[in-house]
Amino acid sequence: MQISEFLHEELIVTNLKVESKEDLFKVLYEKLYNSGFVKESFLDGIKSREEKFPTGLQLNKYGVALPHTDPEHVISPAIAVATLAKPVIFKDMAASSNDLEVNVVFMLALKEAHSQVEMLQKLAYLIQNDSQLEMIVHAKNGEEIIGIIKDASLSNLNS
Repeated sequence: MQISEFLHEELIVTNLKVESKEDLFKVLYEKLYNSGFVKESFLDGIKSREEKFPTGLQLNKYGVALPHTDPEHVISPAIAVATLAKPVIFKDMAASSNDLEVNVVFMLALKEAHSQVEMLQKLAYLIQNDSQLEMIVHAKNGEEIIGIIKDASLSNLNS
């Protein structure tokens, strides 16, 4: 299972201007929902899970969030991606009392619980590479982000 298998250009937004994580969730949910990947219940599922189990991660230079919810809200697996024009606040995954400024969001819509763990591990590996994350942050469009992630997956396979 490769990250790129779950990426679709219509689910990727670059330089998104939103005021809050709730606005962000709504934008990505609508992309997933309108493309037939998730059920109507997905948005509430994402919000509810994020409240209980925050998904913000502070990396060297950027904050990243990996919001996801239970498989029952998903019709077909996909990952929606947003790079943000200005950061929005998420709670820290490691210390939920801490606020983090998040620049990049990978919203996971996966059908099986075990695939969530595997995908989160792959995404963690991807985003911990500063140069790859930098390229994603500055990508101009969805096609460019998919290319960066495909190249990263290939180089990881060959290393």
